[in-house]
Amino acid sequence: MSENKDIWIKTGYEIFALNGENSLKIESLAKKVGISKSSFYHHFADMEVFIELLMNYHLQQSEIIACKEKAVKTIDPELINILVEHKTDLLFNRHLRFNHQNKIYKLTLDKSNRIIGSEFVKLWAADTKLNLNHKQLEGLFELALENFFLLINSENLNSKWLSDYFINLKRIAMNFELSIVR
Repeated sequence: MSENKDIWIKTGYEIFALNGENSLKIESLAKKVGISKSSFYHHFADMEVFIELLMNYHLQQSEIIACKEKAVKTIDPELINILVEHKTDLLFNRHLRFNHQNKIYKLTLDKSNRIIGSEFVKLWAADTKLNLNHKQLEGLFELALENFFLLINSENLNSKWLSDYFINLKRIAMNFELSIVR
């Protein structure tokens, strides 16, 4: 990727992460990157091509997160540090979830979940020490993930909030396990 193209993509990615696709306007993007609008059209034929490249960039970021997750042994602080470091990626993923009716968003979301999800589920299962079968763990994790993306925003996505969130999630999961055992 050329340096100018990279600037466009990273800036667009951040704008999308914070405010969604509707905030992606070529003129405001050009102001933000400090490059003329004609440069946008030089690199990207139109907004559709640009958004497709943003989706590819998100999948690349998902691969980076997954690699980091593989080395993690604990949720707090190791995984939490990764999540804070990749705040923009999580917020981008949040907008994909909220707008999953868009075919390319749904496809990207599904790919991203496959890339990141399996390592996360393993770590979460080890951390909670639940005696649930794989299907139960995945189902509970999927509910937790939906809840997580409903709650996060650019202000609360920090170490303290994430630590509290995972403590509460662990409590809920243990209660769920107890209700199954009874």
